Amino acid sequence: MSEPVLISGPGVWMESEATRQLAAVAQLEGCVHAAGMPDLHPGRGFPIGAVVATRGVVHPHLVGGDAGCGVRIVVTSVDKVSPDRLERRLRAAFDEPVLDAVDPAALFEAVWQFGAHGLAELPGVPADLRRLARTESEAPASDGVGPSADAAPYRQGFEGSLGTIGGGNHFAEIARVGPVLDDEAGAAIGLARGALVVLAHSGSRGLGAALAAAWATRVLGGANRDQYLGELAGACRFARANRLVLVYRLLGALGALGDHTRRGSFDISHNDVRSESVAGAPAWVHRKGAAPAPAGALTVVLGSRGAPSWIMKGTGAAAGLASVAHGAGRRMTRSEAVDKLKQRYRRSEVARSALGSRVICDDKILLFEEHPDAYKAIEPVICALEAHHQATRVAPLTPIATVKL
Repeated sequence: MSEPVLISGPGVWMESEATRQLAAVAQLEGCVHAAGMPDLHPGRGFPIGAVVATRGVVHPHLVGGDAGCGVRIVVTSVDKVSPDRLERRLRAAFDEPVLDAVDPAALFEAVWQFGAHGLAELPGVPADLRRLARTESEAPASDGVGPSADAAPYRQGFEGSLGTIGGGNHFAEIARVGPVLDDEAGAAIGLARGALVVLAHSGSRGLGAALAAAWATRVLGGANRDQYLGELAGACRFARANRLVLVYRLLGALGALGDHTRRGSFDISHNDVRSESVAGAPAWVHRKGAAPAPAGALTVVLGSRGAPSWIMKGTGAAAGLASVAHGAGRRMTRSEAVDKLKQRYRRSEVARSALGSRVICDDKILLFEEHPDAYKAIEPVICALEAHHQATRVAPLTPIATVKL
């Protein structure tokens, strides 16, 4: 195939190892197009922030061990909150068991097959969570992936992690909407300046790692490809259900579980494989740390806890395979961040951001690993996406409280 496309621009910094990895990916069997987003950074052999289209075969390692990782956003009508009270309520919400009264086997099967909607009718699910789940589509393919395969190989207790954030760059957050730059797109989910939104960034937890271990670096075609895609679909639905439970916790802390306090929402996955049209023909589009951005659809590019995230509207541009960056992208490895930033900041300083938001995290090492200084600046990333006509800005989301428990 031809050289991969880099969605870059002034102020966007990319390591040579990341671009080398992307060039190697472009030579994989079946590859017809590869694109690196402005948050491109090196992964374990394969880059993060990449989109790769193949024909005939699928490469599970291009999804990695966090299958279905993505973001769920819910816009509320709440616009005032006490920071101290909110922090107390968030800690309480994330300490509270949510699904302990649900039969574990039934719970896993329901979310594997039906995603977040699978929680709607399960005995033992809290009433407010059931109401949230009923807003999800019942149609198994409405989330962009095909039908789920038999769940039997993965019934290993993973349901115990539903409603948990996980480590690394995952988080749950309450943020405030800034100026709405696209009134029509913002109105689709009820965005209004000053309103509070809840945002959950997480994936399929240990389930995704089990899926990656089962398929490793094989190149899959035919029946093996279809089997993997069915198992990936189950993991992606599990991840969507996980984010719904996280959002339930956030909404409860904010006092926004009532139908009258919720305006609109959307959920996107930035680690999966989907069948899409590329250059006029069907292809398997692999995204690893890249969010889908089809024409007219809302998507989100995550900032850091020291910089806003951006809701954007996709253009469906072919150069980037109808995608955007999933975030700002790392500029320091985790070990680098700990070594450098422990010398620069006191513990009390890293529990507050430059924007004045609170960081609720009891893991001192994680506070340094995920410090905003460890990430690229978000503004050049957004500018690069706009300059390459991948998406346009709708509204910034400025964090006021970030949970990493």
